[in-house]
Formats: sequence, structure tokens, C-alpha cells
Amino acid sequence: MAQLDIEVGSGLRISWGEIRESASRSSGPGGQHVNKSATRVTLRWNIQSSSAVAERARMILVERLASRLTREGDLIVHADGFRSRARNLEAARVRLAELVADALDVPRSRRATRPTQGSRTRHREAKQQRSGLKKSRRSRGDPDD
Repeated sequence: MAQLDIEVGSGLRISWGEIRESASRSSGPGGQHVNKSATRVTLRWNIQSSSAVAERARMILVERLASRLTREGDLIVHADGFRSRARNLEAARVRLAELVADALDVPRSRRATRPTQGSRTRHREAKQQRSGLKKSRRSRGDPDD
């Protein structure tokens, strides 16, 4: 069965030929089935040698996914949540796409704003109310009062 490319989003498509797939025995439920079936799926994608990624995006991916990369620059994704190899393969493909998309997502920069007049007034009133509450708790014989 020929595999489809992985659509990451924002115009990025990882060719299935760049991904190495392997299967191994999975842990978890399954009875005797789990002892003889290789249902855990591992996908390996080398970011350094990928032709799907532009140079700037490659630098961003390497920087943001550094803790998940091997020395060779492979991004490894495992999936073993299902008893079926096909479902684990689909889960691994989705996880790989999400990891890459999240790493390439550029957060919006924060624009500095000033508090509104109303919020400053509410803040001041809340402080005065709190101060009054604390004053009312003091004993009457306080010289500081």
C-alpha cells in the first residue's frame, strides 16, 4: 500500500519517501495477540536532509525541536495506543504533523498597552476597600490609628 504524504499545513508537505517507518512489539492490553504482533509504529524524519523544508524553516525546526532530535537530526515519533498497526500509523502521522506545525507556528508579538481609566479607578477603589477592611480589624487601643 502506497502511503500518502504528510500535510503539515502552511504549504508544507513532507514526502512519504523521506520518512522511515518501523514496527515493533507494543506493550499494553491485547492478551496473546500482543506477544506476536508488531503494532507499535515508529516514524523517523531527518530534518537536515529533508527537501520539503526551506532553510529558514529548517533552522527554526532544529532550534525548537532540539530536545526531540537525535544526533543525526532525526525527529522520532512513536505511537502504540491502539491494538492495530494501521491505527497506530495514522496516530504517528498526525503526531508528527502536529509537532512540526507547532514548532513552525510563530506566536504573535505582544503590543504594549496602557491600563484604561476605568481599570485604574476600579483598582484604586478595591485597594481602598481592602485598606478599610484591615483598618476595621485593628484593636481600638492602637496608637497608630
